[in-house]
Amino acid sequence: MADLDGVTGEDNAAGYGIGIPVETKPYFLKGSNNLGWGMQDRLSRMFCPKSGKTVMLAFDHGYFMGPTSDLERIDLAIRPLAEYADVLMCARGALRGCIPPTYNKAISLRCSGGISVLTELSNEVIAVNIEDAVRLNASAMAIQVHIGGQYERNTIDNLVRTVDAGMKYGVPTLAVTAVGREMVRDSRYLGLATRICAEMGAQFVKTYYCDEGFEKVTAACPVPIVIAGGKKLPELDALKMCRRAIDEGALGVDMGRNIFQSEAPIAILKAVRAVVHENETPEKAFEMYETLKNEQ
Repeated sequence: MADLDGVTGEDNAAGYGIGIPVETKPYFLKGSNNLGWGMQDRLSRMFCPKSGKTVMLAFDHGYFMGPTSDLERIDLAIRPLAEYADVLMCARGALRGCIPPTYNKAISLRCSGGISVLTELSNEVIAVNIEDAVRLNASAMAIQVHIGGQYERNTIDNLVRTVDAGMKYGVPTLAVTAVGREMVRDSRYLGLATRICAEMGAQFVKTYYCDEGFEKVTAACPVPIVIAGGKKLPELDALKMCRRAIDEGALGVDMGRNIFQSEAPIAILKAVRAVVHENETPEKAFEMYETLKNEQ
């Protein structure tokens, strides 16, 4: 029989911590303190526990655009950048085919699709089921939502179905607000789109930044907002947009073209991290970018 001396802890009064209350801190992330442990764990992989913010690297463009400029070879374009991002946002084919599992990165998995740039972009379906998202150890499932689009109801239905599946398995859902050609990227529209996504159950929302009233968009959304990078901007302008968005309530950025289409992708990604996580000014971050670019 095994020696049980010292196993039960009966003689170790200090080990019981008598008189010390059990600490139960609420989860810090906006709108997340009533979520399950598994979902909070996945969110904490994406949103840095120290800064409460995230830098996501988006390279899911090919799911409807095909080979995108400077993203023709995902392995060559993205692998050198992966270590500097908190989250990789991509489709499952690109993930399995191009990203080594040893990178140990949080994954925001593109789960809507079924269209191309040749057709109506709002006519999407759920393209990845929850079981495959779990198999890929996804930290979040991303669903495009077209508020005001031709197939608005279908995309909201895609969101609701994904949220329901995610709640069952503890996987958060990222609602991505699409802005069609006929939509105006102002605070009124973005406020409407992000609030609907949050009310439908999304655990966080990706949307565009607007110059006027963005603080109202973030204030009215009960879950975290991360901004999309959008089209390629000059590096200083991209950093200024990041700074303004964070100052006005965004909890991170999800950039693609402004990173991998940059002259120095690693340098600009590090500069974006300095703005988001270290509260750096755009001007200082741009100096960092220039220095790193010249070193490369």
